[in-house]
Amino acid sequence: ELQLVESGGGLVQPGGSLRLSCAASGMLTGHMNWVRQAPGKGLEWVSTHTGVTQYYADSVRGRFTTSRDNAKNTLYLQMNSLKTEDTAVYYCSQGAWTQPSARGQGTQVTVSS
Repeated sequence: ELQLVESGGGLVQPGGSLRLSCAASGMLTGHMNWVRQAPGKGLEWVSTHTGVTQYYADSVRGRFTTSRDNAKNTLYLQMNSLKTEDTAVYYCSQGAWTQPSARGQGTQVTVSS
């Protein structure tokens, strides 16, 4: 099973930016996802990188960008124009986001003034 480790979370003011990284223990293959879970809420899909195409939830499209560096076995999530409602634990996962074959431990993102 692929091991995934997220990093890059933290506290940022509204309108700020963060870049999350997801380092994999092996090759990035297939669909790689970012999902998040806000306090008291369920898991929410954020983005999927198929290796060719990127897909985004309506709530983040135009503000977030997913990329992958296959040479470094790393997935990224560039988050700009952050809003308070983006506050959540962010996870990367592999496969179908509803039933992933691997998922990291998450990194906390807090957007607050």
